[in-house]
Amino acid sequence: MRVGLLIVAGLALIGFLVVAVVLPQMAGSEAKEAAQALVAGAEPAQQQVSAAAQKNGNLGGAGKGIKLQAKSDPKYGDMKWLVSDDGAIRGWNERNALEVALTPSVQAGKVSWNCKGYPVTAMPPQCGGR
Repeated sequence: MRVGLLIVAGLALIGFLVVAVVLPQMAGSEAKEAAQALVAGAEPAQQQVSAAAQKNGNLGGAGKGIKLQAKSDPKYGDMKWLVSDDGAIRGWNERNALEVALTPSVQAGKVSWNCKGYPVTAMPPQCGGR
């Protein structure tokens, strides 16, 4: 009887560890990959905004008319981006609850980008992650 209880307790402990430790780490890994894909998907718009801003010398209207098509990834779900007239890019992925904001700035004719994302634990280093 005691051996049976020990076996049941051991199986319960293994089940708890899988649910509490392994599954969240797997989900965290997928979220990190999805965040990287989300940031990479914004690169074509970043290039267009940078070119327009360098040509004009400022960000006024640098994002006007720039559109990125939403992508449906079988692993990460839908990824969407919006480009504002001043060139700022916002991207999100609902399946993994991710959001990024890429904000351009111009100094001495050169465009640089600031990236912030949420949740920070899923973001790549260039967007404030670890």
